[in-house]
Amino acid sequence: MRDAYHEELDSIGEALVEMARLVGSAIGRATTAMLDADLKLAESVIAGDQKVDDLQHELEARAIALLARQQPVATDLRIVVTSLRMSADLERSGDLAQHVAKLARLRFPASAVPHDLHATMLEMGQLAQRLMAKAAEVITTKDVDLALQLEHDDDEMDLLHRTLFQHLMDDRWKHGIETAVDVTLLGRYYERFADHAVSVAKRVVYLVTGEHADELQAAAAAAATPPAQGE
Repeated sequence: MRDAYHEELDSIGEALVEMARLVGSAIGRATTAMLDADLKLAESVIAGDQKVDDLQHELEARAIALLARQQPVATDLRIVVTSLRMSADLERSGDLAQHVAKLARLRFPASAVPHDLHATMLEMGQLAQRLMAKAAEVITTKDVDLALQLEHDDDEMDLLHRTLFQHLMDDRWKHGIETAVDVTLLGRYYERFADHAVSVAKRVVYLVTGEHADELQAAAAAAATPPAQGE
């Protein structure tokens, strides 16, 4: 019975990794569809989000069944509850990739992004994909140090997001209001996608240590700060 129980816990972790893999691939393909005005690829991303939703529903059903049958406590309870929260982050990430693809479909046969912003958007899409790949690795390895790195990595996405707004606010912007709205939405989608990847990593920190990532980082910063003169 205990072996079956732990196999079920492992299967929940495997489902999370599969969800992370799927949404990471989706954001990469959605970015290509948007920049290349590839309608077929956009439709593929939109349709593929159903698999992520199905995985989340299956994971929720497994987790609820475990809670009902086994009534786990301590670490095992933390695994189940945290996994449910991670699945919600990953499902939302899939939705965001789908939003990018839907905007690509809406603006077809044109690209939703003006040519002078293609490089920035490509970089945002690639970074989003890398962050989610790292989140998947964190789920698999339970590497707390790697998990804590993701928040630092996310600073790069915030910088790219600010770069977009600098273009939008520039007096030389010549692409009109509709395109400005599209670019604003896309920037938000990528920024939120990255935030969900960071959230997944932080939840792994809590799963492993029983402490929140922010608390660990604050404690580490305090330990690294030299005492004031006279102390």
